[in-house]
Amino acid sequence: MAKSNLIYDVEDKPSWGKTLVFALQQLLAIMAATIAVPAIVNSVTGSTMSQSAALFGAGVGTIVYLLFTKSKSPVFLGSSFAFLGSMFAAFGGAASMSIGFLGLIVGAVFAGLVYVILALICKKFGTGWISKLMPAVVIGPTVAIIGLSLSGNAVANVFGYGDVPSFSASEGKIDLHVLMCIVVGLVTLFTVIITSVFSKPKGFLRLIPFVVGIGAGYLVALGLTGIGYAAQNDALKIINFDIFKNAGWGKFYGGWCPEFTFIEGIKAFSDGSDFSKFGPYLGTLAVAYVPVAFVVFAEHIADHKNLSTIIGRDLLEEPGLHRTLLGDGVGSMAGAFFGGACNTTYGESVGCVAISGNASIRTIWATAVMAIVLSFFLPFSTLLASIPTPVMGGVCIALYGFIAVSGLKMIQSVDLGENRNLFVVSVILIAGVGGFSMKFVFPDASYIELTEVACALILGIIVNVVVNLGKKNKEESTTAEDAPQE
Repeated sequence: MAKSNLIYDVEDKPSWGKTLVFALQQLLAIMAATIAVPAIVNSVTGSTMSQSAALFGAGVGTIVYLLFTKSKSPVFLGSSFAFLGSMFAAFGGAASMSIGFLGLIVGAVFAGLVYVILALICKKFGTGWISKLMPAVVIGPTVAIIGLSLSGNAVANVFGYGDVPSFSASEGKIDLHVLMCIVVGLVTLFTVIITSVFSKPKGFLRLIPFVVGIGAGYLVALGLTGIGYAAQNDALKIINFDIFKNAGWGKFYGGWCPEFTFIEGIKAFSDGSDFSKFGPYLGTLAVAYVPVAFVVFAEHIADHKNLSTIIGRDLLEEPGLHRTLLGDGVGSMAGAFFGGACNTTYGESVGCVAISGNASIRTIWATAVMAIVLSFFLPFSTLLASIPTPVMGGVCIALYGFIAVSGLKMIQSVDLGENRNLFVVSVILIAGVGGFSMKFVFPDASYIELTEVACALILGIIVNVVVNLGKKNKEESTTAEDAPQE
């Protein structure tokens, strides 16, 4: 695999001062999505999952992953959106039992065991079958879809939808609030672009374009919000300062100390819950978590193939797919034990590595430790949570775009003049961009959802198999005919 043009390679060790800034950049890149998962679960189920605990769990899960992969895979693990439906089922099934938090842990164990089993299979039989099942013509457009499927979220964030509770923007309507959000988002985006493109080659600023971009966007948003408060105009209030009022400054547990999932789960054993229904509840959790784990397995491969092209070494061979799977699976169990959410390798983290050119594993270690420490430091975690959505939207346009482009680069060597390749790529791109997804709803209202990425990948694999039926025999026949006759 060709060497990529990195400023810091995996084994390189920047100074600790630089490493802390690089780690902050990684944390900013993954922060919004990581804390969004518990927020979504809370809004749907009425539960009280802690965002700080999710951040702590992401840090712990990443450390577990780094240990299993022998510190050779530079990527951060954060809360997985793929398991949202599973988490809803955990709380839905717990409605009559009051042990929803315990259900999150048990469900993560089910999902983690799937990874462990797949890791053992890969260890026993190798990864050659994966390369045959998912060659570049399949994985390339699938990675592109991972970025493209998130594009709508990035644009919606730039428009500031749902940013400030006191102001309700009408989607599709360009009013003053939306216009100001767009300005903030574009300032962030162009600051990232200018910093990355025009900074001194291999200079410090080129390594931290997201820190600079987020800082610039936040300052503009802060100025507009200040004017909004002075003029009593909600349309100019880009930053939601209510989170500082409701942060729980006077409490240690639930304020300065994250409300860990395992502690909330233990409470179920002391509140007189009826465990007679625990058997059926386990079945619900298994059905909710296990199939999703197989879906995320495919995305796991796509992420690691993408990261492999960026850092110039095949992670499926070294440290090996069995190690990355074990790290992801056990990391998910550990992360859910503390934060409730299963973890997964983050495309935002991969994009950060690609744009900054910094693949130093020391940065990922520092990011994991920083996430754990800052989950206890309420002022800073609250400050990070106050970063307005248009700022993160501007950053995510660049991040998600790089993921999409990384996927397209994988098919540069694929002959798209060959119809069999053209059909595979076409089906994956259209199914993914078009939002081809499937949801299977069960009687207890729990459900399993195959995302557009998963459906596009499955369709791509099927099409690739179909268009290559008989190819080997045909090639052998052609070779025989072309052979010199004696």
